[in-house]
Amino acid sequence: MAEPDGFEQFVSERATALTRYGFVLTGNPHDAADLVQEALVRLRGAWGRVRRRDDPEAYVRTTMARLHVSWWRKRRRERLVEAVPEGWATDPGIERAEEDIGVWRALSVVPPRQRAVLVLRYYEGLGDDAIAERLRVSRATVRSQALRGLRTLREHLTPGAAPPQPEILTTERRRHV
Repeated sequence: MAEPDGFEQFVSERATALTRYGFVLTGNPHDAADLVQEALVRLRGAWGRVRRRDDPEAYVRTTMARLHVSWWRKRRRERLVEAVPEGWATDPGIERAEEDIGVWRALSVVPPRQRAVLVLRYYEGLGDDAIAERLRVSRATVRSQALRGLRTLREHLTPGAAPPQPEILTTERRRHV
């Protein structure tokens, strides 16, 4: 049963052309199908608004192009290796940091929000978007807090500097972490 708003009709009429467009973008029929599917899912969410503008295909094609660029950027950062490692690789630096009380003591001089950003970024390995979502701040705030936190750490870890004094968190300061 077709929907009265015309979405299913649009999809059935334009799916082949959109898949061809996806193939031209990706060079791969499987990636093209994924691209079309994701773009149509997004179109469905905006169908009422897009339909009124009388050009839903332009919306889908633009969405597909943007998705392709986004996917390409993500894949570009990947490094392909010839053989998959058999087991987990251990990072001696992380093991040393986990055991080194000095690192945690040094972090205690960093203000709570900056400390949270540094721990999430360097210890947990999260990206800026994930940190921003977890802390409910903007991506720019994550970057500025990381910059300030690293600056504070460098100031306290320079040779000849006094050992960092741990910050005592008050109830009010904990709320902002």
